[in-house]
Amino acid sequence: MPQVRVVGADGGMLGVLDTHEAQRLAREANLDLVEVNPKAYPPVCKIMDFGKFKYEEKKRANDAKKRQAVVELKEIKLRPKTDVHDLEVKINHARRFLEEGNKVKITCRFRGREITHPEAAEKQLHVVVDRTRDLAIVELTPRMEGRNMTLVMAPAVKNAVARPKPRPVAGDDAASE
Repeated sequence: MPQVRVVGADGGMLGVLDTHEAQRLAREANLDLVEVNPKAYPPVCKIMDFGKFKYEEKKRANDAKKRQAVVELKEIKLRPKTDVHDLEVKINHARRFLEEGNKVKITCRFRGREITHPEAAEKQLHVVVDRTRDLAIVELTPRMEGRNMTLVMAPAVKNAVARPKPRPVAGDDAASE
């Protein structure tokens, strides 16, 4: 391209210049001439320190990755004959997982002739849903997959956001006592 639109290192527009002139300006400032928008007419280039730009971009990406909430899928396994107390323990585990912001997959596995009574497993899954209704929404309703009946629950929107712990304000006498 014979001409490019050049943006200076300070962000100010330098105008449309010959490519060689733009490269000369960048060399004089000990910076790089970087093509920002090749599809524009004329193409837009910016005078910048490209190494520093890439470093800061990588740093921003790492910071964004740190702040990203990772949602895991935790699985709880039941049987149609799981007793009431054991079911309560499993429900407490599910509640803890949901409070942590994770999804929960509840699997009820059938063995032998148990598969002739899927209503027993469905009843158990509905008990779990009723007991976790305040924390979760049902993402996948109970369905048969081979010899398993599965259900997936996700944390309710209000619980999915991690709440930061309050910190004492510096200089607050009540907090230091």
